Amino acid sequence: MSLDEMKQQQDATQPITTPVASAAADASFAETALKLGGKSDEEARRTGAIDKADDNVELMFQPQYQTANSPAHRAVWDRQLPVELFEPADVDTPPEVQRVMDDSIEVVTRHRDAGTLLNSDHKIDDTVLRELGDVGYWGLLVDREYGGSGAPFRSFAAFLTRMAMIDPTIAGLASVHGCIGAVDPVSTFGNDEQKQRYLPQLASGDKLSAFALTEPGAGSDLTALKTRAELRGDHYVVNGEKLFITNVVPGRTIGLVCLIDGKPAVLVCDLPSTENEHFQLTKYGLWALKHTYNQGIVFRDFAVPAENLLTPAQGSGLTIAYHGLNLGRVSLCANAAGTMRLMMASMVPWAKFRETYGESIDRRELVRRRLGRMAGLIVGCDALVGWCSTLLDAGYRGEMECIIAKIFGSEAQKEAAIELYMKTHGGRSFLHGHMFGDNVHEYLAPCIYEGEGEMLGMAFFKSLIKEHGTQFFEPIGRALAEANIRQPNPLNPAHAWALKDALIPYARWMAGQYLAAKHLTACPQMPEQLKAHVEFACDELQRSPLLISGAMRKHQLKLADRQCRISELSSRIQKLMIVLATCMHAAKQESELIVRSADVLSQDLIREITGQHPTDRYFRDVTRLGEMIADGGVKEFTDEVPDQILMAYE
Repeated sequence: MSLDEMKQQQDATQPITTPVASAAADASFAETALKLGGKSDEEARRTGAIDKADDNVELMFQPQYQTANSPAHRAVWDRQLPVELFEPADVDTPPEVQRVMDDSIEVVTRHRDAGTLLNSDHKIDDTVLRELGDVGYWGLLVDREYGGSGAPFRSFAAFLTRMAMIDPTIAGLASVHGCIGAVDPVSTFGNDEQKQRYLPQLASGDKLSAFALTEPGAGSDLTALKTRAELRGDHYVVNGEKLFITNVVPGRTIGLVCLIDGKPAVLVCDLPSTENEHFQLTKYGLWALKHTYNQGIVFRDFAVPAENLLTPAQGSGLTIAYHGLNLGRVSLCANAAGTMRLMMASMVPWAKFRETYGESIDRRELVRRRLGRMAGLIVGCDALVGWCSTLLDAGYRGEMECIIAKIFGSEAQKEAAIELYMKTHGGRSFLHGHMFGDNVHEYLAPCIYEGEGEMLGMAFFKSLIKEHGTQFFEPIGRALAEANIRQPNPLNPAHAWALKDALIPYARWMAGQYLAAKHLTACPQMPEQLKAHVEFACDELQRSPLLISGAMRKHQLKLADRQCRISELSSRIQKLMIVLATCMHAAKQESELIVRSADVLSQDLIREITGQHPTDRYFRDVTRLGEMIADGGVKEFTDEVPDQILMAYE
């Protein structure tokens, strides 16, 4: 069954659940839980503000595409696991969009080969940025009516992997500009006048953009914002400081998150062409992002026209900030898939050149295992990019799915760089001019970009349990509060009586989990080893409601403080979904290498879940895969295999 058919079937038969509608009107689930759990009013208020911003983003989507009806949520809580919704759509790029992509690759390749990509500051040269604008690179995600290409995100995300194999920084800038920069906020939340004024210039590259959210004291806690804008006549006057703003130089356009009347808001700001008393850049040394400008901004009575305020139909500036992050998270995973291909392409010729005891190291098991593991990580990233971008194009919010892609992509790139690439190249990795030594911070920093991984893992878990908690646990918590019971004891008759009405729905749900059969939709045709992994993942996911609800029941209102337990449960469920997405992706490929790579990654992830040791069969599988890659299979992943060995000492 295709995704469209699955959507139609769901629209017709699936009961629609909306956690937003079921939440208490006066407080979010998180805010209520924290208050009942004894947290300060300030912490409950701030957490509640984030939770409400999340609710407002939900309201932007049709109910059937909200989080509670997303594939990740349904895979855990539905009685029928929607396997088909883990299958990516084929990349179907319109010819005019493909032409823009091909021309962009040509521009970057030409400058790379000529050694003219970077300026004297070792940043991407303005000439390259202008030429990319001329061929339409910056307008890929801008609608055609405003001068862009209107590329499907499925095509855009896959293209970023291709661009990252030429230059990861330029691939990253497309995401900064189009996903988390001004393009998405203006496209999604701008009025007609704002779109007409900004989008054509953003599409052409006349205005390159960035997003100013982070502050010295506000990172993951976005309620700690201090930058303020005060309306004076027909202008807002901005005062405050922003930090870690990628792609910012004088003359750029930024989406600025600030406080207006004490509430988060977003202003589209055109920065002046030079620094002045009202606008100054804070320059600092930053190991990562070394080929693009990453700077801070200080505003002192900086004037922004009042008509530049973005006004979402629901919520505040936090709604705008959250919306674009999903696109950026998938883009990060796509970039990682390309970057790891560069690593693999560099590993193979070196492994054939380097000898130990008279034999090249590409014949050694450890090196073959590294190549096989690298292939598994690449295919996993490809699968998640395809899956998430398919869902986003179909209209899903994709919050949980995109978090999985971001965490896996960043952690995969980190492991690939340190454990696979560096160790294969040995001490020469640290030579000036070596790809690892010169870029190690670029490989590690994505673990922090778009949200630090473990923090996002907790956000994933929060989204996963939100509806369950609102439906069953919030009534219990309110009953406990009304009865002034701090330590409930089900054997205490008074406690049992106070909870009787709230416990009945939960008892029915528990009985249904034990008594009612669950099943998955028909698994598509695929190789037997992949089918076995899919069945394992489905079985474990369908067991997870009792595991999750048990943790909620055990820790009750203190669950928010059990960050280690939340992180472990979240990671376990994410890995199961990665197995599903990877196998569904590989089953569509006519490539033995891709199937073997998906098999190896799935074995690795399942072993992490079960705690079992690697078997001899696994070592045969992964080293055979590595051998195939070394013997020419690398070209199935990339054509960018270098002809020469860097500093090849005889």
